Amino acid sequence: MSMVHIAPEAHLVLDPLTSVLAEEREDIICYSMDPVMEQIDELDKIADDLINSLSPDRKLLNSYPGREQTALKAGFYGNTFYGVVVGLIFSGMVALAIYILSLIGGF
Repeated sequence: MSMVHIAPEAHLVLDPLTSVLAEEREDIICYSMDPVMEQIDELDKIADDLINSLSPDRKLLNSYPGREQTALKAGFYGNTFYGVVVGLIFSGMVALAIYILSLIGGF
């Protein structure tokens, strides 16, 4: 934020954000918050990207075009793989139980 010098000979300044016309004084220090606001905006984008990473259908900040559905596809294939593995282990245990019961005469 910068002050606009309306009348330098009368030491009048205008704050463009609040539209306040005031006398320029030597005992008050004004800092420009523009660089800080730019950094806060960048951090806001990063925070939004972090929140978007929790949802598989949102686009990420640094992702390439056409990769919006990558998390959904990876989740589908990963869950399918683990489902097949757990199903095969369960089926193997059931087959082993049936085989053991057939050996001891249970079936």
